[in-house]
Amino acid sequence: MKIILSQVLILILISMGTNLAQISSSEPKKVFIFKIDEDIDPGMNRRVKLALEKAQEISADLILIEMDTYGGAVNDADDIRTMILESTIPVYVFINKDAASAGALISIATDSIYMAPGASIGAATVVNGTDGAAAPDKYQSYMRSMMRSTAEAKGRDPKIAEAMVDEKIKIEGISEEGSVITFSVSEAIKYGFCEGEYNSIDEILQAQNLQNAEIINYEEDQIEQIISFFLSPAISGFLILIIIGGLYFELQTPGIGFPLLASIIAVILYFIPFYLSGLAENWEIFVFIIGVILLAVELFVIPGFGIFGVLGIVCILAGLVLGMLPNQNFDFEFVPAADLFGALLTVIIAAIASVGIVFWLTPKVNEWGAFKSISLATTQKRTDGYTSSSYSDSMVGKTGTVHSRLRPSGRILIDGEVYDAYSRGEFVEQGEKIIVISTEGTSLKVKKHEA
Repeated sequence: MKIILSQVLILILISMGTNLAQISSSEPKKVFIFKIDEDIDPGMNRRVKLALEKAQEISADLILIEMDTYGGAVNDADDIRTMILESTIPVYVFINKDAASAGALISIATDSIYMAPGASIGAATVVNGTDGAAAPDKYQSYMRSMMRSTAEAKGRDPKIAEAMVDEKIKIEGISEEGSVITFSVSEAIKYGFCEGEYNSIDEILQAQNLQNAEIINYEEDQIEQIISFFLSPAISGFLILIIIGGLYFELQTPGIGFPLLASIIAVILYFIPFYLSGLAENWEIFVFIIGVILLAVELFVIPGFGIFGVLGIVCILAGLVLGMLPNQNFDFEFVPAADLFGALLTVIIAAIASVGIVFWLTPKVNEWGAFKSISLATTQKRTDGYTSSSYSDSMVGKTGTVHSRLRPSGRILIDGEVYDAYSRGEFVEQGEKIIVISTEGTSLKVKKHEA
């Protein structure tokens, strides 16, 4: 009797397990789709990282990349292929047009490659960003090793993968010496670099019995959209204009505060998107900060305008330019000439526009109602009945010493009394002798007194 009961219990458990398996298998699979349809750069690197994390978060059953790129930065391509190789979720790629250079490396890292009619894969020779010429052999060797190891990891011919990089490699019946391999769809299928030709992603899913799968397309969240917005050259140029203009107004009228605040906010909005996208490095932001410090030292500590001021301006502009470019420790070998030119042009035009607007805006500032509460907006002329309640013309010609540094305003000491004063524009150090040349309201206008 016990034996019969135990057998019945086993049959019930088996039946329950079968039903649970059927219920589980009836749940639709999740297919997560995102695109690599631009140059491989730090921005694309970040997009792929976030997409793969999202796929992991929603427990996707399959990741499908829609590929169309001519390549890009080798270091970012290496990061992307590593993330794909380490993915615990199967990754397929659909090349709907081109998978060249870095795109070929990324494609080879996936579990299955599918191609649209007329698509191609290969031509992975590393070129520099200036004239498109082949980069030195050390870079080619690095790319060959990555292509070889990636192909081996995915069961594809490593020699063919290397020949996509090095024109000196000859493969009998496939390529001749002097040309790198670029496969058409039929060639890629023949030599194991493509699992099939399909017109669309829908056809691929149908072939994999995933036509009823839940399709989830990757979309950037609002934060990523905001980052992309601030990465546009027009917005970057506008922020540079605010940075430079704010610094100028604050240095000219210390203590007002909000020009400096506007400049600080603009600096944050400028650098953070580039930093999060992997373009701006810590040292590039440091160069910018050093430039601001040098400029402040020149204006507030050292009279005149010399080497510190020039270095400060150079560092500020260099920090702004470098923050926009994916250079590796000042190595522009693989930075496209168009990107370098665009960054320089954006910063230069914004700087020139900022200077022009500053000179145009300065005379108008005092006319704004907002400034009347913090500054004297009109000149109180003697002809209008205004007179000084503190000083008289008898002060003109008197000599004294600088009590607190004139930059150009400060305080002076005459006959043991302290007076507010300002110079004609030059900085005068504490202790230097001065002579009063006129009285202006409640201040004395002075110059250096040459004994």
